[in-house]
Amino acid sequence: MSKARYVQRGETLDYFNGTEDIIRAGEVIPLITRIGVAGTEIPPGKTGSIHVCGAFEIPKTGDSAILMGTAVFFDGIGITDKEKEDAADDGGETVSYVPAGYAAAGAQQGDTVVLVKLLG
Repeated sequence: MSKARYVQRGETLDYFNGTEDIIRAGEVIPLITRIGVAGTEIPPGKTGSIHVCGAFEIPKTGDSAILMGTAVFFDGIGITDKEKEDAADDGGETVSYVPAGYAAAGAQQGDTVVLVKLLG
């Protein structure tokens, strides 16, 4: 039988910055099937904390309204309610966005941020 060993609560996780840029506190970090939010500044080559639980105001891209409870995605710039988007009409590939969570409050068409409950 396998035996598990408790390590941490999992609300924040250790994250290694393998880039050459400083990750700033509050920066959204795509994690393949979800996002995290940097809890601290993380210098290149160092480990810091990222939040993977909680609700965060994140910039909203696009101009559509997003209803509370709608699944939302990180498009590399901000939050959208679109899971994927077709590239330009020149036959480009479809781009899939990273699942972020769901809208924890509604966002109107002209709003610049949306409250996102992270997937965890």
